[in-house]
Amino acid sequence: MKYVDEFRDGILAQNLAASIRAAVDPARHYNFMEFCGGHTHALARYGVVDLLPPNVRMIHGPGCPVCVLPIGRIDMAIQLALERGAMVCTYGDVMRVPASKDLSLLRTKARGGDIRMVYSPADALQLAQDHPQREVVFLAIGFETTTPPSAVVIKQAARLGLKNFSVLCCHVLTPAAITHILESHEVAQYGTLPLDGFVGPAHVSIVIGSAPYEPFAAHYRKPVVISGFEPLDVMQSILMLARQVNDGRAVVENQFTRAVNRTGNAAAQAITAEVFELRDSFEWRGLGEVPFSALKVRPEFATFDAEVRFDLQYKAVPDHKQCECGAILRGVKRPTDCKLFGTVCTPESPMGSCMVSSEGSCAAHYTYGRFRDSESAIPIQAIA
Repeated sequence: MKYVDEFRDGILAQNLAASIRAAVDPARHYNFMEFCGGHTHALARYGVVDLLPPNVRMIHGPGCPVCVLPIGRIDMAIQLALERGAMVCTYGDVMRVPASKDLSLLRTKARGGDIRMVYSPADALQLAQDHPQREVVFLAIGFETTTPPSAVVIKQAARLGLKNFSVLCCHVLTPAAITHILESHEVAQYGTLPLDGFVGPAHVSIVIGSAPYEPFAAHYRKPVVISGFEPLDVMQSILMLARQVNDGRAVVENQFTRAVNRTGNAAAQAITAEVFELRDSFEWRGLGEVPFSALKVRPEFATFDAEVRFDLQYKAVPDHKQCECGAILRGVKRPTDCKLFGTVCTPESPMGSCMVSSEGSCAAHYTYGRFRDSESAIPIQAIA
């Protein structure tokens, strides 16, 4: 495919792998976290990890929006469907996230709840217009990338004067989560994690730009390289991070220059700021309560805020006792460290959120790298 094949070329991948091997110091270890689930998926799908030197470790971060959604938020949506008779709309992956009482949105649908899978917030808005007698709630999740479309439909609903549409806002913010990973005492139960740098998210950075990472890199002395999602993008970003570590630098570099600039998308930022404001705190699966890490609907648009409209109260719910999603999202444990991985927990029957989305580290490892740790694994020599 034109404009894509060149970023998946096997020969170029081998050349980049040779450059990484030449750049790294064999006497030291390099620990890089790819924050975004899209990068986790790319690393597993294209066998990038097999091409890296053994002293370069990629650590999966909490950048999968489905994975970090806590059980209590899913329970709120289930409550709306079963107890309030609302039509709850959300993205496909969210449907299978395990919730309380052995439920999920998909199982709630099987019990008679009106749960609809939609491809965009606009689909939910259209359903509200088509069913004026029904309360329609859009369960909005995701990072800065998916927040502007949610803001757009709230403004459209206000302009149309819709009385039956609202949004259950679960949008979260990237920089706050990265900071929390490095300094929060609330994740100390999962242990400490050596990090030498971050592969910065691609789509999020298209919206917010590269500037928000600059204070973070300077203060914590951790280099950040914003990377595209193709395998050669990720490999080049790893090379750039290794060179920064070798040089003792900690700056923000932009590998994904074809889509990301320093200031981001001003229009998307403006409509987000118009409709949403910061929450004081928000629970992330695996990270606990993270201050100023999520958004809520502004009071001016409270009519379209499901939490206000239905007087919803959030209640934290612990994960399955044997599920290691929290530690995996934190980067302290790998998917294979979980006793449930690949046995009772599979993409077809997930016990934890990390096995639900294709961007989840457990799902990616199961699908593309389940046997990679065994002697029978076949290294991927060519990406194309």
